[in-house]
Amino acid sequence: MSGTNVRTATIAVLVENEAGVLARVIGLFSGRGYNIDSLTVAPVDEEGRLSRITIVTSGTEMVIEQIKAQLDRLVPVHRVHDLTMEGPHLTRELALIKVVGKGENRVEALRLADAFRARVVDATTESFVFEMTGNADKIDAFCGLMRPLGLKEVCRTGAVAIARGTAHMAA
Repeated sequence: MSGTNVRTATIAVLVENEAGVLARVIGLFSGRGYNIDSLTVAPVDEEGRLSRITIVTSGTEMVIEQIKAQLDRLVPVHRVHDLTMEGPHLTRELALIKVVGKGENRVEALRLADAFRARVVDATTESFVFEMTGNADKIDAFCGLMRPLGLKEVCRTGAVAIARGTAHMAA
């Protein structure tokens, strides 16, 4: 049965930039027991009247369709796009990763950071803070390799996503 397959969806929502909109979107998810894996929001136009919310969630096809339909019915929502279904898109996160260690662990952490194109943004004699951008899998893989080397803290922005090519969200 294809209806019981769970998939991950990256949904972009263009909304009015006004107080309470994000709370209403989150309320839609929590009120129905839907999980949000990642959520980012920021103004996207010069006047500051529109914001773009990027939500990563998962569920069956029926659940994802319900989420999109319910988001589309919220009054301050202009557009809802399921980027995972509409074609090629780019997804990125920013992460700050703190690694504490000495000796060979420091050398190995720097070597791996170079391989993953992570940038050192802070360093002491016993720690590094790396800055990394990429998809969630890349950041997860880097963190997994840093764990035995002294990973102490990770801070992530959550996903931002945009369609490739000429496709775009307009108000």
